[in-house]
Amino acid sequence: MKKTTKAAAICLSTMLAAQSLPLMPAGVNAADTPEPVYFNDFESGDLTGWANRGGEDTTEVSISTDKASSGKSALMASGQSETWNGPALRIDNILKPNTEYLFSAKVVGRYYTNCTLSWQYTDSDGNVHYANYKTLQGSDWQEFKDIKVSFTEEMTDVFIYFEGTKEDVFVDDVTITEVPYTPIQEDLPSLKDVYHDYFKIGTALTPDDMASKSFMALVEKHYNESITVGNQMKPDSVLDLKKTKANYEETGDDETIFVSFGAAKPILNYCQKNKIPVRIHTLVWHSQTPDWFFKEGFSEEKDAAWVTPEKMLKRMESYIKNYFETLLELYPDVDFYACDVVNEAVDDHTSGPREKGSNNIQQGQSAWVSVFGDNSFIEPAFTYARKYAPASCKLYYNDYNEFAQGKHEAILKIVEDLKSKNLIDGIGMQSHLDVRQGQDAWPSISSYEKAIKNFAETGLDIQITELDATIPDNSAKSQETQAQYYSDLFDLYVKYADKISAVIMWGVTDEKSWRHTQYPLVFDGTYQAKPAFKAIVDDMQYTTAASTKTTTTTTLTTTTSETSESLAKGDLLMGDVNDDGKVDVKDAVMLARYVGGDTTAKLSENGEKQADIDDKNGIAVGDLTKLLRVLAHLDTL
Repeated sequence: MKKTTKAAAICLSTMLAAQSLPLMPAGVNAADTPEPVYFNDFESGDLTGWANRGGEDTTEVSISTDKASSGKSALMASGQSETWNGPALRIDNILKPNTEYLFSAKVVGRYYTNCTLSWQYTDSDGNVHYANYKTLQGSDWQEFKDIKVSFTEEMTDVFIYFEGTKEDVFVDDVTITEVPYTPIQEDLPSLKDVYHDYFKIGTALTPDDMASKSFMALVEKHYNESITVGNQMKPDSVLDLKKTKANYEETGDDETIFVSFGAAKPILNYCQKNKIPVRIHTLVWHSQTPDWFFKEGFSEEKDAAWVTPEKMLKRMESYIKNYFETLLELYPDVDFYACDVVNEAVDDHTSGPREKGSNNIQQGQSAWVSVFGDNSFIEPAFTYARKYAPASCKLYYNDYNEFAQGKHEAILKIVEDLKSKNLIDGIGMQSHLDVRQGQDAWPSISSYEKAIKNFAETGLDIQITELDATIPDNSAKSQETQAQYYSDLFDLYVKYADKISAVIMWGVTDEKSWRHTQYPLVFDGTYQAKPAFKAIVDDMQYTTAASTKTTTTTTLTTTTSETSESLAKGDLLMGDVNDDGKVDVKDAVMLARYVGGDTTAKLSENGEKQADIDDKNGIAVGDLTKLLRVLAHLDTL
């Protein structure tokens, strides 16, 4: 993790951009693009699998020649009584579970296109879930292109559907292809092995992540010491309105809260099968919590009255009790080793309680404060969690911007009070960070260390719970800055390792991150390690899980998937420009310098022969292009 020049990575990134290489997953050539597993241009009149989603959806589907993107026919949807009605394709009857697909389709409205592509499924507890992929608008045909879709084996009645208008909608050229497997870099050191003697390394998962075999290969190699369920163990996924309200209407009991882990089961089943410890996130939060939980009669009406604090305490206890009892009944052998009991209770601006109101109406407002008037709900939440959580489950207060001075001091007061009553075990530092150009980072490393030091002095455990660090763009310069920042962060984590028990990345690849437009993680969208990865393993001493005999200094070498023998040409190793016995990014750097006229880039006799990769006109830009394509898994030698 020393301060080193990332010249190789910078050169590779720059040259890839300069050569305008195609944006395809590593290891996949254009010729390898798979055939569609489903295609329908509706020219044959086949509407198998297409209908509405039942219930109050009044959509009717038919074949029409009024409009067509290609050919003469398209699917026409008509008769929608509500904008959420629309044509739907049930996919769990035609596709495989736990498999990632790309969905494409063209759509146009009768007069104007206003269409949202959405997804629906029923979980194993019978609860229905919805999500929106993308909305398109325009006066002509619009295309949903390569939308990633998947479902797990626990899901049923899985639909992809088009919604957004009561007018006629036409759909054409529907194509579904399976995403090919992209090999990960198996030769990289495992993050969990590198830091095994210091703290747990983990990540967050959602069910749709699990369909990508490449994604899960990274999880299993680097992050399988801890899993946080990204969204499906939060209140809005767990609180069961249907059962809670049915019980209330039958018995008049408006204090008992029913819960369901149907949405979380795909991930929890995976953790159970693979014996991976789980962080529970989260019990009490102003966000992603339905308002009915706080309303009289469990009403979903906007203007319904809030319950009294006394009644809310009874609901809170029922919820937390049933949360843990249900979870432990379903998964008695899963190690739920940590729980974020209360999340983000401190206001960023005032460093006090959040503003009263509904976060579902005005972001940042808190229904908890609407009921209690302040943050007095925090202590009972920890009291009930301590009462019902297993003894092995440590309890945490979790927050972001935890290093900002006023907020930091407010968090310290909360946790010190809870600690004095033996209600808390640790502090969750979310660590959603921003790496700006130069040293203007949020926070600076010195400010971040001060926060760690102050939290450590409380005697409570620290967990880094949601780590990511954004950059303004994906340029080589930004990646270099990010790499140095990550290096400095992990230097701190090692320095305070006796106080830090876990470091959890909030995601695995940039593409799947909630901050994906700002490239915050250490693996890119093609499952390859970024400079930031090398920065946090460089010069670390570690012992692999498979061996206790030797201690290894890690190094990061980017290689092609072929062996050296397959790259050899006679006694030469083609592409080995620096003549060191292997083909890696250092050769691309050397070749770029040589082709660019750098007189200090000296090649050996063998190096000159091995640099003429395309065997045309001596050493030239074409050789560099070829080598870069090989290193990017877009070509072979």
